[in-house]
Order: sequence, then structure tokens, then C-alpha cells
Amino acid sequence: MGLIRFFKKIEPDKTKHPFMHTLYDGFFSFVFVPNHTTSNGVHIRDGMDLKRLMTFVVIALIPAYLFGIYNIGHQHFIAMKEFPGFFEAANLKFFYGLIKIIPIFIVANVVGLGLEFYYAYKRGHNIEEGFLVTGALIPLIMPPDIPLWILALAVVFAVIIGKEAFGGTGMNIWNIALLTRMFVFFAYPTSITGDTVWVSGFETLKVGAAADYSWWHTGLLNTIFDWFGWLKFDPSGVIADGFSGATPLGIGAEGGWEGIVSRYPNGVSDLFWGKIPGSIGETSKPLIILGGIFLLVTRVASWRIMLGAVLGTALTAILLNFWGATPMMQIPWYYQFFIGSALFAIVFMATDPVTAASTNKGKWIYGFFIGFLAIVIRVLNPAYPEGWMLAIIFMNTLAPMIDYYTIQNHIKKRLKRA
Repeated sequence: MGLIRFFKKIEPDKTKHPFMHTLYDGFFSFVFVPNHTTSNGVHIRDGMDLKRLMTFVVIALIPAYLFGIYNIGHQHFIAMKEFPGFFEAANLKFFYGLIKIIPIFIVANVVGLGLEFYYAYKRGHNIEEGFLVTGALIPLIMPPDIPLWILALAVVFAVIIGKEAFGGTGMNIWNIALLTRMFVFFAYPTSITGDTVWVSGFETLKVGAAADYSWWHTGLLNTIFDWFGWLKFDPSGVIADGFSGATPLGIGAEGGWEGIVSRYPNGVSDLFWGKIPGSIGETSKPLIILGGIFLLVTRVASWRIMLGAVLGTALTAILLNFWGATPMMQIPWYYQFFIGSALFAIVFMATDPVTAASTNKGKWIYGFFIGFLAIVIRVLNPAYPEGWMLAIIFMNTLAPMIDYYTIQNHIKKRLKRA
């Protein structure tokens, strides 16, 4: 109680200093749980507020963050054919990835939260917490060398056009993290597509290109590593002969499943554990599944949407296996979950409660057609060998209609019984 009294004592006056009060209120409501519960007329009686709900999603993302940081460094050294063992030179790989992801995380959150604070102040609202999850998701769906100015521009577009234009947190019809990625994809496609953007640390991904280390690597970190007798960054490293930064999807479009497996030393194991190029947080399947289990156990995410998307993906891929006209169609249906962003999209993107269907039956339909559309786009569109972003955004648009017809159908059935 003494701590709360202290915070109440330093509370800025709302009329004299509205902006400072907005900042204060956002921090206060983040630190303290609400001191009241619902009491009458509803079935939910809980002191949990939206900030705690969003925090659970951020906690579920932590394993993907840790692996993504490490894998950035691992792929960087694989390009130079150095330290091929996953746990070799762990200090170099982890800190290399950390230096890459920190600026991405800072830019995404400072720009996004800055806009949230501004709109809360202008509207006289409390600071809302929706961007807590969005700011955590955006870095994980970006390539490690995304230009920061492009990222900032994409976040501005997504927050203003996709969220604040509709009224702010809880009113947006599209997933803001995916809208950020979509802006980059259509406005600056060379920054997020192709075989050269997924491996970090080189001005160009060509044989003989030198590693682009900064003072953070060769100055600060090498000095610290020297104290402990650890391996240090070598500025003379270059991309080795025969290296390709192609992702499994890029390889599969031409060489099918055999081409994908032959590309990696440990075959399916590398794909499953995530030791492959790709977006920062989308590669490690066990850790994504772990995050999904956490969300299901805490009832933050809908199991109906997840299972519906899994079924839609599997059934569509099975049908295309029977057709088998192209290399992508011949990939065994169960391996569709091992390549690209399938599991990450199902667990963390499709289940966004604001943009997904809200009725139970609608969640099944919504999830199923996300899986269906994603595989159709991935397999049948040679210009875009991945489909989850477009599938989820499209189904976000249809989610209100799905709920409407689901409810109307339920009403008609009850009227017939009556």
C-alpha cells in the first residue's frame, strides 16, 4: 500500500499536464493489477487485465527470441564455413545475433509505442497495451539485416492506417505485425524476399564478400572475449565457395523435398530444430510448439483456430500430393509444417483475438481456411513460395462476415426449434 500511495502522490495533474499524465497512467497500470473485479450481470469475475494477457504472449515468445538470436550468428558463420557445429563458438554466435536484433527491437517498439502514446494523449485515453505483443512479434518476422528506416516506415504505416484509423487497440481488423511485414513486402520487396536477405553480416551475399563487423564486434566484444580467453571475431572472414543463402522454400520450389533435404547436413533434423536461414523467430519448431502449449494452457490462444489451421494445411497439402504436378506439390504433406513460417503463423499470428473470428464455429472455419489458402498460395504461386501472411490478412478481412453468418445460422436453428 505504501508503494501505491507513493505513485498516487507523484501523479501529474490530468488537466494541466495531460501528456505526462498519459505516460504516468500507462506505467502505473502496467505495474499494478486492477483493484476491482466484475460483480454483476456477467460470467467473468477476474482481476486480470489486458496487460497481463499480452504479457503471457510475450513470455511464450521468449524461447523463439533466444533461438533466433543464436541462429542469426550461426547462419553468419556457416556462410564463411566457420564453426559448423551448432554449439561451436557459442559466444560469437549469440552476441553477433544480439547486436543484430537489439536495434530492430528498439526501432519497432519506440516507433510503435511512440505513436500509441501520441494517439492516447490526443484522444484523452489511457495508454493501451496492444502494442506489447505487436512490438515483440515484428522483430521475429523480419530478416536480420532489414534496413531500420524501412522498418520504422512500415511500423508507422501499420499502426496509423491499420490500427489508429479504426480507433486503436481492439478495433483493428488486420494483424498489425503482419501488416508491417506486408508493407515491407510490397513497398521494398528486395529487403524481405529472395535468397540474399536471410543471412546477416555481409554487404553482398557473394563468394569472397568480407564480413561487415563494427566496433561493437572487433572493439568492445573482442576486448571482453580476450579477458576470458574466448574466441574472437575475425575481420578477415569472407563468404566461402559454394555457399547459398537460399531458404528451404526457395530450394523446394525448384528441387522439391529431395533438394531441401540434400541442402542441409542433418536433413530433417536441421529443419525441425531450425538451424536454417529464415525470418528471425520462425525457424525452430520445438520452441514454437512450446510457446503454443503455454498459450493453450493459459487459455490465451484458441485451440480451435490452431487445430483448424493444422487441418486446413494438412488436407490441402494431401490433395496436392495426389496431384503432384510440381516439385512443391510433391513435398510430403507433413513436411509442409517443417518449412517456412507455418507453425509460427498458426500459433502466434492466426490466434490474434482481435482480428480472428470470435464464435466457436467461426474459429474452426477461420483457422481451416487460413491453412487452406496458405498452402494454395505457397504451392501454386511460383512468384511467392510462402502464403501465411497473405492468408491470415485475407481471413482477418473475412472474420466479421464468418461470425455474422455463424450467428445468423444459429439463430435460424433456434427459431426452427422454437
